[in-house]
Amino acid sequence: MKNMTSQRGITLTSFLVVLIVVAFFLYIGMKLFPMYQEYYAVRSAMKSLAKEPGVGNMEPRRIQEMFFKRLYINYSENVKPADVKFDRMDGGWNMKVYYEVRREMIGNLDVVGKFDSNQELTRSGAD
Repeated sequence: MKNMTSQRGITLTSFLVVLIVVAFFLYIGMKLFPMYQEYYAVRSAMKSLAKEPGVGNMEPRRIQEMFFKRLYINYSENVKPADVKFDRMDGGWNMKVYYEVRREMIGNLDVVGKFDSNQELTRSGAD
């Protein structure tokens, strides 16, 4: 007959180490998630602009106004008008959005996200 004198499982110290590691990754996720959520809002706004009929015939200033109205709905705060560029192409415009987001991490360490996105805006809109 065997005696079960030893217990199985993790010690309190091991549990605290695991808890600290999980909390650290959750903290990083809380810092990064809003950055990527905003990026997907930018992509969504650009794709919805591409579906607008006649967007390729509009002036860049009008397209930019429509773009920022869509971003305003999603509470985007990091994209500025200077970050949006337009290049003429056959049949419309190529819209480029390049911006950076800097978030404080721990002490004097920051996380920097650089986001770059392109969207073709044709005269007839996307089908």
